Amino acid sequence: MATVRQVQVTFDCAEPERVARFWCEVLGYEVPAPPPGFDDWQAFNASLPPEHQDSAFACVDPTGAGPRLFFQRVPEGKTVKNRVHLDVRVGTGLVGEERLAALDAESARLVALGATQFRRMLADQVNESCIVMQDIEGNEFCLD
Repeated sequence: MATVRQVQVTFDCAEPERVARFWCEVLGYEVPAPPPGFDDWQAFNASLPPEHQDSAFACVDPTGAGPRLFFQRVPEGKTVKNRVHLDVRVGTGLVGEERLAALDAESARLVALGATQFRRMLADQVNESCIVMQDIEGNEFCLD
């Protein structure tokens, strides 16, 4: 039997702290405490060589149930659709108009944070409704 392993989800981005703080708001995650010896992340960041400053940031589920999210600066911008994306489960157990209302409400909250609603996918004979969104750097995710 395989050993269960912890998972970290890593995002390539231009502005790690900005994107991390967006996802903290989306998921109710928190920025972890800075490393020992530093009062805050700004002090830790200032201690790094200039080429490494502002190059990474993370956020964590305060309950410990969800994966750590890590954001790393990369030089290239996003050019194609993600091959892996997050599904933010806000409509679990809901169907029809009730589900769509929950998805729309969450979409409006996230748009106010800087997300973009990319595509509404209405229920069909196989799948319930979902909304494809983009975060503040254009990474796709679904409200499901």
